[in-house]
Amino acid sequence: MKYLLDTNIISEIMNNPRNKSKVTGIYQKKLIRGDDIYINGITYYEIKRGLLYRKAKRKIKAFEIICSILELIFLEKKEVFDAAAEIYIELKRKGKFKKDNDADILIAATALVDDLTLVTDNEKDFMYINKLKWENWKK
Repeated sequence: MKYLLDTNIISEIMNNPRNKSKVTGIYQKKLIRGDDIYINGITYYEIKRGLLYRKAKRKIKAFEIICSILELIFLEKKEVFDAAAEIYIELKRKGKFKKDNDADILIAATALVDDLTLVTDNEKDFMYINKLKWENWKK
């Protein structure tokens, strides 16, 4: 399987190392099994800016360790932006678009284009996107 981890899942892994949470346990099992697990450039940015703002040196190191294990996916494919535009229209027409949804739309578009399962605890932000495969490792 191939997974794309959302910001809240990476945060859960950083805050609960050594199998102290269900998410960390699943993450470690997937790594051992050899599943491909990715982080998106937007997620990287969201986490890094928050850690730098809080001057959380220990967590920055933990984040860098996680990022050395995961492959970083950059926003460099035109297809991702095309898919994001389609998702935007889909959500607008359903009345489900929120002003601060752009980052989530780009994350979802990356998962769709690269055929990844998005792992998130923000089900409400992604449940209305057609064809998106997602899992919640917290439940």
